[in-house]
Amino acid sequence: MKNVITGLQSIGRALMLPIAVLPVAALLLRLGQQDLLDIPAIAAAGDAIFSNLGLLFAIGVAVGLARENHGAAGLASVVGYLVTTKGAEVLIAVPPEVSAGLVGQARDFAIAAFRERELGKLSVPAGLLSGLIAGWLYNRYSDIRLPAYLAFFGGRRFVPIASGTAGIALALGFGFGWPILERGMDAASEAVLASDSIGLFAYGVLNRVLIVTGLHHILNNVAWFLLGDYQGVTGDLKRFFAGDPTAGAFMSGHFPVMMFGLPAACLAMYRSAALDRRKAVGGMLFSMALTSFLTGVTEPIEFSFMFLAPVLYGIHAVLTGLAMAAMDFFNVRLGFGFSAGLFDYVLNFSKATKPLWLVPIGLVYFALYYGLFRFFIVRFNLATPGREIEDMPRARVEAGTQDDSIQGWIRALGGAGNLVAVDACTTRLRLSIADQKAVDESALKSLGARGVVRPSQQTLQVVVGPIADQLASSIRAGLKLPANAPATPTVAAGPVSSATNISAAQLLQTLGGFKNIRDMRAAASRLCFTLHDDAVVSADLSNLAGVRGIARPMAQSVHVIVGPAAAGVLADLYRLRS
Repeated sequence: MKNVITGLQSIGRALMLPIAVLPVAALLLRLGQQDLLDIPAIAAAGDAIFSNLGLLFAIGVAVGLARENHGAAGLASVVGYLVTTKGAEVLIAVPPEVSAGLVGQARDFAIAAFRERELGKLSVPAGLLSGLIAGWLYNRYSDIRLPAYLAFFGGRRFVPIASGTAGIALALGFGFGWPILERGMDAASEAVLASDSIGLFAYGVLNRVLIVTGLHHILNNVAWFLLGDYQGVTGDLKRFFAGDPTAGAFMSGHFPVMMFGLPAACLAMYRSAALDRRKAVGGMLFSMALTSFLTGVTEPIEFSFMFLAPVLYGIHAVLTGLAMAAMDFFNVRLGFGFSAGLFDYVLNFSKATKPLWLVPIGLVYFALYYGLFRFFIVRFNLATPGREIEDMPRARVEAGTQDDSIQGWIRALGGAGNLVAVDACTTRLRLSIADQKAVDESALKSLGARGVVRPSQQTLQVVVGPIADQLASSIRAGLKLPANAPATPTVAAGPVSSATNISAAQLLQTLGGFKNIRDMRAAASRLCFTLHDDAVVSADLSNLAGVRGIARPMAQSVHVIVGPAAAGVLADLYRLRS
């Protein structure tokens, strides 16, 4: 079960890469409309992104899932996507009534238009599947060794070939099974949309509850890109920008919460803080409230009370569901390209239905959030910011601005030896680590972290706000530099050798040779190997001259600590391989 959840979290993280391009697409599309700048070329540029979302999802998901986020996986996903969509387009059966009474070019145009319209519904699902397959194929076969006469097509070059083959299977499935798939998608969409307020309430509650796991991205993608159909365009978000007057139900309810509710929650937490602590927490709460109001980025606020006061988070989830139902009851339809903040509200005001209703509903939500949060915090003495038993860190470092700050993050995360992989989504670091006990949560908070989530024994998520991606890049760069302090020991110590180098040939032999190594890389003082079979690894590995220790962060993975010589040993291994 843990493996399933971990896999879903990886998919949720990968989905954020293609979604990140939607704000610029929405901006271009709206600015080019007649009611704004009236520049068709700009509108067409924005529409081009929405029209090719399937391709973007294929590339983004594949790169997001691939080890080291390698671009070869993205290329493989494009191959798989094109094979799938173009193959399915030819195979999709055309009902006789489409071309009835037409001959010649008129008949051909009618058939082509029908297939293009059906392909629009297929685009995003095909992109998601192509990306998932390409990412998995890269992780599984990027180091495959073929016979000498086919050696040129081995390694990473094999992945696009395998992805194209998988695309043929998908094309056959989508092409011949399209009538069944279409009926299933239509039935599911109609069932969800027909559930009206009940379905929207459930969506709103689950959307907030799943934030702690990161799986809300998957839920959002179903609602925003798959549900419903308007002139061949599917998904609440895509239909809204295509002009569907009924679209926006799965976006409208976020606006009262993000623009009014959560800023009011920040005010309630500020007013409830101890008098001598208000100055310390006021700046943090104000900045988070402003970020939520302007951009709709809410995770920093939510993680500030999610674990300190879970009852407040339960109230927040229910109020989000009620906001979805309320906006639907008043037939308010708002949309966004990124999130439900002021920027998107103003930009898409003219495309919305009854947009001014947001103001009175938002004011009611401001009062609800402030009143409920203030009452529960005071009545039950909840430990919100400024009321914790432990002192709030007095000095907070702006993350990602200085080298010593980055080394501070690395040390707080257990040192370079504890970091197996460093990635990020919109507002949180997503880390694979060797030992949870080595992580210093207090130090992370002093550096500006607003929450910590431990989905499994090998994964850690640190909420840092919109700087997450830049911070992850800085940490990855920092791992290549010598740290100012030794990393926290997290591995089984082996006999320490005074040698500065290690025999690459001997190391290779103890690991079972290249045939047992799927991937290898250097990370600071260690060599990280992904293996086919753990059992092949020799017990003599830890006794090998130059090896300072070994770690096994997960199955089919071994890290060999060799000190500063790691990069040189890796180069020797590659020379042996060539």
